[in-house]
Amino acid sequence: MHSPSSVVEPLGDPSLGARQLARGITATWWYTFSAVVFLELFLVLVWTLEAFAAPGDAIAPVVVGLGGIVWWLSTMILLWAYRHRVDAEPGIPWARIVPPLLVATGYGALAGIVADSWLLALMPIAQSVVLLNWPRGVRLRIVVLTTALLFALAFIDGARGAMEPGAPGWLPALYAILIPAMSVSSLWWWDVLVTLDRARASEARLAATQERLRVATDVHDLQGHHLQVIALQLELAERLMGRDAEAALEQLQAARVSVDEARQGTRDLATRFRSVPLGDEVANARDLLSAAGLEVEAEIATDADDAPASALGPVIRETTTNVLRHGGGRHARLTLTRVPEGWRYEVVNDMSVEVVAESVGSGLDGVRRRIAEVGGTSDVHAAGGDFVVVVTVPAGDDASFARGGSR
Repeated sequence: MHSPSSVVEPLGDPSLGARQLARGITATWWYTFSAVVFLELFLVLVWTLEAFAAPGDAIAPVVVGLGGIVWWLSTMILLWAYRHRVDAEPGIPWARIVPPLLVATGYGALAGIVADSWLLALMPIAQSVVLLNWPRGVRLRIVVLTTALLFALAFIDGARGAMEPGAPGWLPALYAILIPAMSVSSLWWWDVLVTLDRARASEARLAATQERLRVATDVHDLQGHHLQVIALQLELAERLMGRDAEAALEQLQAARVSVDEARQGTRDLATRFRSVPLGDEVANARDLLSAAGLEVEAEIATDADDAPASALGPVIRETTTNVLRHGGGRHARLTLTRVPEGWRYEVVNDMSVEVVAESVGSGLDGVRRRIAEVGGTSDVHAAGGDFVVVVTVPAGDDASFARGGSR
């Protein structure tokens, strides 16, 4: 399968914040935040133009426009409080929400008076109220109530003659009526993503807990069995020591063999839990290089998990480290494919100017030795400004590679 990746900052290496955005839902919050504040700012602009168009006091556009900007800025405080409600202490954060609500009330009163609009008087208060962190189910009732009130006030303004007849007068009014519902729909989508993210985190913690429990169970079963056998052998040797020294010695030797078996069993168990399928190894290397700011292409065979992980796994990790330390930091290409000789892994990356003339480090020397021990071939060279490492290993039993690599 072909898996290109281009997680790259326009000006070079990505910041820590950019790496966090790639893994979390922070970016979604900023989309939500920008959508709500854009709706509010556009509403202020529409009502300011409406005040300019209406004959009357010249102070009305100033109050509606400048006051609207102050109110618009105050709603950002409410959105900030909404964003951090998960980490907040129990109770209502009055110190944070009262000032914006007072600003909304003051702005609504002044703008409603100078523009002679009951709808404009209630709209800032209604919008600020729906941005509060209401309990589940309460926000829907509040949105329905405020929308109905705004709709009724719009008809009252129309009946009083305070609203320009026809579409020019009703378009700003309709926008003011619908903005609470539009804002809450954006926040509802954010709440859904937060819930999904919590579920994902809980699932990850549960999986890690289950894995720890499985490891603990396997270690307990392995060590418990061997320790029990060793204890019995030592107890028997102690009893035979005074009567049959030769038999006691045989039991001590058997206990030593049991210790060796327990040690080897623990080693095998650790190796089994440390092993990662080769497809995942290459995918992890691709993600790591992408997070470091490189433009990465990865081509991974569909049956890559059948490749010898004990032979190629350390090679993949070592070459990835080499790219991060000595590469030029612009692009890399990873390839793991099946070939007639077995399996072929290739990594190509641009070279840093500082290391073009340097000799190959000890890490790549270790790669050569490891591959030679399992009967494979390795080739390290520079070509066209790129640094290329090509490794080929014969297809075979992964256990045999593990034995070969331990010599």
